[in-house]
Amino acid sequence: MADVVKIATRDSYGNALVELGKEKDNVVVLDADLAAATKTGTFKKAFPERHIDCGIAEADMMGIAAGLATCGKVPFASTFAMFAAGRAFEQVRNSIGYPHLNVKIGATHAGISVGEDGASHQCNEDIALMRTIPGMTIINPSDDIEAKAAVKAAYEIDGPVYMRFGRLAVPVINDNADYKFEVGKGVLLKDGSDITIIATGLEVGESLKAAEKLEADGVSVRVINMHTIKPLDKDIVVKAAKETKKIFTAEEHSIIGGLGSAVAEVLAEECQTPLYRIGVRDTFGESGPAVELLKKYKLDADGIYEQIKSNM
Repeated sequence: MADVVKIATRDSYGNALVELGKEKDNVVVLDADLAAATKTGTFKKAFPERHIDCGIAEADMMGIAAGLATCGKVPFASTFAMFAAGRAFEQVRNSIGYPHLNVKIGATHAGISVGEDGASHQCNEDIALMRTIPGMTIINPSDDIEAKAAVKAAYEIDGPVYMRFGRLAVPVINDNADYKFEVGKGVLLKDGSDITIIATGLEVGESLKAAEKLEADGVSVRVINMHTIKPLDKDIVVKAAKETKKIFTAEEHSIIGGLGSAVAEVLAEECQTPLYRIGVRDTFGESGPAVELLKKYKLDADGIYEQIKSNM
């Protein structure tokens, strides 16, 4: 594993914005005094006239983004997930969601893997909040390749999009010739007949490693990458539910309101297959090294493996 390339998806976001900016002159990037952290500084350097630093005023930034959208621009409003989904929720709901404006939200530093910044910055509720806004598309990419594809796809969507990016460098897992990113379509990474793991974000890579350990124990594991949380790919969920004995979801987010809840809703309506949700279990995070936190909260490969073995 030493040769595996690891890239933080926040870096991918910044690089993708530059490439998009070269192709589309109506792209405008906003940040809330966090250009170095969100990596929008790369866009600022390339296109200073199309970058707006709104200062530490996330709610105002969302309002500005809404205004730009009404003028034909495609704004990418960028800040930490805690501030984008939390502090500015009302503005996102009322100024962007309600009029269904063409604003793209780049939310970095999501989840437990924010690390030493602690509970105040580790947003484990953002997907749950954004899911409640009508018409909001939610994308949580698993690696560098997927994150770049998500930015381009978000531009093509007519309406608000919430994209979730991480601080921790994660393995590149989608570097294959037949990879295709399509909003609203889950990706079958590995087939299996006993159980299914539906994962999102950095948990996709960890789930693949957990699946290897389970296979060594004689468990046939299907792994699905659910990069789009809303709209959710119901077909791939129902197919897995009918063909395997149990569904496990894995997310670096609260088990309340996120991927696990979205899958549970589909199963309740379409196919009553047993489900176990792996994620942050109704608690706040804490300060510490990202890798150690993932281990403590059982969100690494070993933790996923242990939880599945205990709940099969």
